[in-house]
Amino acid sequence: MAARATPVRPLIDDRLAEMLALIDKADTVELKLTVPETNQRSAVRALGMDPLEAQIRQVFFFDTPDLTLDKAGIVVRARRVQGRGDDTVVKLRPVVPGELPSGIRDSPSFGGEVDAMPGGFVCSGSMKAALGTTDGVKAVAAGERSLRKILTKEQRALFKAYAPEGITLDDLVVLGPIPVLKLKLAPKALGRKLVAELWLYPDGTRIVELSTKCMPSEAITVALQGRQFLEENGVDLSGRQTTKTRTALNFFSREIKAAAAAVEKAAEATVQEVEKVATAPRRRAAAKGRARPAAPRAGR
Repeated sequence: MAARATPVRPLIDDRLAEMLALIDKADTVELKLTVPETNQRSAVRALGMDPLEAQIRQVFFFDTPDLTLDKAGIVVRARRVQGRGDDTVVKLRPVVPGELPSGIRDSPSFGGEVDAMPGGFVCSGSMKAALGTTDGVKAVAAGERSLRKILTKEQRALFKAYAPEGITLDDLVVLGPIPVLKLKLAPKALGRKLVAELWLYPDGTRIVELSTKCMPSEAITVALQGRQFLEENGVDLSGRQTTKTRTALNFFSREIKAAAAAVEKAAEATVQEVEKVATAPRRRAAAKGRARPAAPRAGR
């Protein structure tokens, strides 16, 4: 009997080859891991996180109630940062950096970054801006200033070029804020900076994300070193990965739709009550007519 041939597995599969191609054209790589809620407290202790050393942030997203931008691969975000000026970003995701027009790709304000986490990766292109003020985003969130006032000319142009047809900045609503605690760590055993972010959602959901940035040329090495470091410190790497942005967008979209449905229901009830009051005299007259006794018939 002939020996059964063992299938030959490729050294690099299609997904890994795709990621390596994106990394090669990107400016930076960010390696991310979201820690399951059941493992968050132990991870905090193991990595020596001190919440009192964290920087407080407020994150706001802007989209339509139906998340039209998200479906088109566009993210518009603004942040208020403790001890620092506000910042904004218009982001395209997913994107292939090498396929972007040179006017966008070569801008000093634009950067291509591959976000990689267990089980997946995505490349995004971000047009960033630092506002240099601490009241711009707050005014927009309060409805006192238009969104376009805190976006740069380049950001507005990028939005116009890639936004779905018919969608303008004036069509977007505020989705937020999300309070965020950001903590910078420098574990000696890892030999590089590690960032921990705690996102606190209004429904009580918490996302703890660990991340580190590196140059494309060192991404594989840093990923292996980071994995080993986290495993040695008992951090669960097998949990379901949840993205911070998607969780925020979905939460506030549901909240806005629920509020709109409640307003519509209340409006319908008001209309019915008004109609009831308006027709009350006619209904009373009709009822009175039915109740009036018939006149006696004249005798022969």
